[in-house]
Amino acid sequence: MSSDHVQSAERFAARAPAPVPAPAAGAGAPVRALPGAEPASGGAETPFLELLARGASAEAYEQPVLLARAEGRPAERIAALEQAKLLALRVRAELEGRRRREAELSALFETAHDLAGLRDLDAVLQAIVQRARSLLGTDVAYLSLNDPALGDTYMRVTEGSVAARFQQLRLGMGEGLGGLVAQTARPYVTDDYFKDDRFRHTLPIDAGVRDEGLVAILGVPLTLGHHVIGVLFAADRRARVFEREQIALLGSFAALAAAAIDTANLLTETRSALAGLERANEIIRDRSGVIERASDVHDRLAELVLRGGGVHDVAAAVSAVLDSTVEFTEAVTAPARALEASRAEGHAVRHGDDWIAAVAAGGELLGALVLRGHPGLDPVDQRTLERAAMVTSLLLLARRSAADAEQRVRGELLDDLLDARDRDPRLLRERASRLRADLDATHVVLAARLDGAAADADQEAAARRRLWSAASHLAATRHGLAAARDGGTVLLLPLTTGDTATELARGTARRLGTAVHEPVTVGASAPVAELADRPDAVAAAYEEGRRCLDALRLLGRSGDGAAAEDFGFLGLLLAGDRDISGFVGRTIGQVVAYDERRGTDLLRTLDAYFACGMSPARTKDELHVHVNTVAQRLERVGRLLGDDWQSPARALEIQLALRLHLLSGRAQR
Repeated sequence: MSSDHVQSAERFAARAPAPVPAPAAGAGAPVRALPGAEPASGGAETPFLELLARGASAEAYEQPVLLARAEGRPAERIAALEQAKLLALRVRAELEGRRRREAELSALFETAHDLAGLRDLDAVLQAIVQRARSLLGTDVAYLSLNDPALGDTYMRVTEGSVAARFQQLRLGMGEGLGGLVAQTARPYVTDDYFKDDRFRHTLPIDAGVRDEGLVAILGVPLTLGHHVIGVLFAADRRARVFEREQIALLGSFAALAAAAIDTANLLTETRSALAGLERANEIIRDRSGVIERASDVHDRLAELVLRGGGVHDVAAAVSAVLDSTVEFTEAVTAPARALEASRAEGHAVRHGDDWIAAVAAGGELLGALVLRGHPGLDPVDQRTLERAAMVTSLLLLARRSAADAEQRVRGELLDDLLDARDRDPRLLRERASRLRADLDATHVVLAARLDGAAADADQEAAARRRLWSAASHLAATRHGLAAARDGGTVLLLPLTTGDTATELARGTARRLGTAVHEPVTVGASAPVAELADRPDAVAAAYEEGRRCLDALRLLGRSGDGAAAEDFGFLGLLLAGDRDISGFVGRTIGQVVAYDERRGTDLLRTLDAYFACGMSPARTKDELHVHVNTVAQRLERVGRLLGDDWQSPARALEIQLALRLHLLSGRAQR
């Protein structure tokens, strides 16, 4: 039945005397006749009760009245039927309204229930839009939310929509009906969207609405407090008038949608806060572990310092704490750019997959701690590496100070051996013993000097200090002594079994040159013994070492090491003790020994060979032997002395050795 029929029925009932109120919903009580009216046979309300019972349409309620008129019933009967019809229509309208409100309340209750168990905001908003569309009986329902960052509103959920462009619409504030609702926070309804000029039409919005085919649109605001967060819509593809009850119902759904959004936001914030708390707890746990690890590192490093550990002990301790390989390297072997960056910044720096922490004291680079294969280093672990580098620098400085003190003491003892020849041997031995040196062992005195040209006096002084430091370190490791003297360095090193002065000189030149990164020339004396009892022997040996050093430099052998025995007959001039027998033995000793064992005449043949101008033919005449005999003897000499024995230098040394041997033999006779 149309609303016009209901309104006319209500107006008619209002003019009738004392209308009977409708029964309560579901009561089933019969409609009472008006006072003073005579009910017809069976009661005038009976057919209308049957119509109510079966839920007939509004048009069916005209049939009993029309039938009574067609049958010619009395006017009283027809009037009673008319009155009963109006009452029945009112009851029917009331029942329909109650059923509709019951359905609305049920939908609102279900929506509130969904909201109470909110798990997925999109699912709740979708349910709200679906129920709003169903209860209002519209073709489409949709919900938009405001975007504060962009200052507009956008589609969030749609139900019944078929146009993609419509589903992706964004409405500026004041644009379209939705933009007007979002801007004013008031509901708006239009019977015909395209004919309504209360809001601003734009091409994108109108195109989207036209694609969807919408005509009548109702929009209500979604509000939280005084703030509009979006709009809920119900729309039809035909002209339609939305009643106040429908507007109120959509407003209720909008309130639930706003509550759902607020609840979801609160849940999101709560989850975010819980996640933040969990992260904070993780950080606290991590920091607690870090503090414990840092305390462990501190304890380990302190223990190392107290028990006199070295730099490699520090590296091993940090390796254990960081569970990685940490090594100490010299400054010259570490990556130059990374090392310089670490020294300048005062922090460890990354170099590929490694970390470099400079070990420095003031402006001097002492080395580096290198953490291998650990690119993702935690900041606290980085500080641990930096702290270890600092401890390493302190250890190196402390060790350097101790070494400097020991070097000074070693230098003072060697100075006394070189200069003060009247020292008490017992005191000299005691002082040497404290330095782990044995003055009763056989030693070699070595004179060392740098051969590189310095740019200025400061650089030359720095180079000499480096040479003295390297020499002192070598002397300490070899249980010897070292001192700076005459622009260079003098060393007193013990001669080990099977070693020679020449080998010691060459090895010393090589080690010192590597340490100072410059060529170092070293001259060695002959071995000397009983230094405590013969202090003057040290000074004489030093002079011999210096003469060898000068000879090396004159011969262009800078950066080499040698003793007097390496210079052939020149060694007789360089050696302090003029070791003639040693020279003879080194030069022709094998030939002398061969003659003594075999009873041959190789020495006499050699002497005749040189006297005859190295001519085999003349030599045979001098010796009165066959030329083949001379050749065989000379071949034997070559096997004993080496293939180069006839070279000018070797020939000169051999002739000198022959003369000295003959002179010594005559002197003995």
